[in-house]
Amino acid sequence: MTGAERTETRPMTNGQDLGAASPPAAAARIDAPKSGLAAGRRHVLDMDDFTREEILGVFQNADAMTEVLNRDIKKVPTLRGKTVVTLFYEASTRTRVSFEQAGKVLSADVINVSADSSSAKKGESLYNTALTLQAMNADIIVIRHGHSGAPHFLARHLDACVINAGDGTHAHPTQALLDLYTIRNHRGNIAGLKVAIIGDALYSRVARSNLWALTTMGAEVVLCAPPTLMPLDFLDGSRFEDGHPFASLQVESNVERALEGADVVMVLRLQLERQHAGHLPTLREYSRLYGINERRLALAKPGALVMHPGPMNEGVEIDPEVAHGARSVIEEQVTNGVAIRMALLYSMATPARRQSERKRKSGRSVDPAQRKMLL
Repeated sequence: MTGAERTETRPMTNGQDLGAASPPAAAARIDAPKSGLAAGRRHVLDMDDFTREEILGVFQNADAMTEVLNRDIKKVPTLRGKTVVTLFYEASTRTRVSFEQAGKVLSADVINVSADSSSAKKGESLYNTALTLQAMNADIIVIRHGHSGAPHFLARHLDACVINAGDGTHAHPTQALLDLYTIRNHRGNIAGLKVAIIGDALYSRVARSNLWALTTMGAEVVLCAPPTLMPLDFLDGSRFEDGHPFASLQVESNVERALEGADVVMVLRLQLERQHAGHLPTLREYSRLYGINERRLALAKPGALVMHPGPMNEGVEIDPEVAHGARSVIEEQVTNGVAIRMALLYSMATPARRQSERKRKSGRSVDPAQRKMLL
């Protein structure tokens, strides 16, 4: 993207009115966010290529979106005329509903497609399904898929913008962004905070994206899991090799040591649908050794935040008293998820249409001489 194209979207300040009490024509001219994604990020696939400045830019935009969500009338015309498609090949409540709400609050046309009710049941490939949606002029495709890399595949082959809403065991970038946004809202600066991530690190896409994001923002991360649920390169010492992005990561198998002095306790769901036999003796044994209860939480700092991406297996990875206790911000994570996804949709939608139109005009037309030969 050229510098001229980047300047087409201008800053939005936190105090700016996002369209309240404005006529539609004026409200549609909302300025774009100050930094980060507003400068032209086309896809959101993982956190490994986000800079600190980009993450802060998303937070700034989310602050403005939070103000919209706190209004009596939660509706602005910002993305009127844009089409957002949620394409989900796996079950979801929080992510899917929040993307739908985010799009509708911004006045986008949101179309929900479930694999179970689509032509995928008839054998249609992911690629052909996505091409069909693009042919219907979708500006943004939000995809959740059971295979790692599916969003990257679409991003390489489609004109539409792509947001990864979770792909296999690989990544869940919007969950990481909302998690960090929640931490930032309570603690201000994320740098220097001790964040203990407890649970199924081997199969958790949330853990992977949070490791990238928290490391980028300067947090001290402790990853704690049973050895059978810890990525191999975190156990064999290869992370200490030159250039490894997680060389500073502390790895623990003892949950009490991991929790000592933690500012944030991030509990992971056991990915039972992805696990194969042999990882755990029993769920009861896992809960006894790694479940977060009031006794263990007392090892963290007073006022430590308790987080969980959901859905929760209460009584297994986290006790109900902790999940719904005074230090829990789990429901706040859900609320912040809407604001974060609004911020991403907002900053991506305007460049998406321009890029798509340019590609169709420049590369898809057939020369008259060629057309005659084809006939």
